[in-house]
Amino acid sequence: MAVPKGRTSKQRSRTRRANWKLSAPTLAECPQCHQPKLAHRVCKNCGYYNGRLVVPQADAK
Repeated sequence: MAVPKGRTSKQRSRTRRANWKLSAPTLAECPQCHQPKLAHRVCKNCGYYNGRLVVPQADAK
C-alpha cells in the first residue's frame, strides 16, 4: 500500500537553500599596469591581453 511522503520541515528546506550564495570574482593583477582585472579578459585600464595591445585606449586625462 502506498504511503504518503512525509512533510519537509521548514528547517530542512531552509538549510538546503542556505547554500545558494554568490562568490566574489577572483581578480588577477595586470602584468602591464598592475591593476586588478578579471582573469582571461582584457585589462580595462590599459587594454592589454596576453602581452599585446588589444584595445587602444584614448588618453582623455
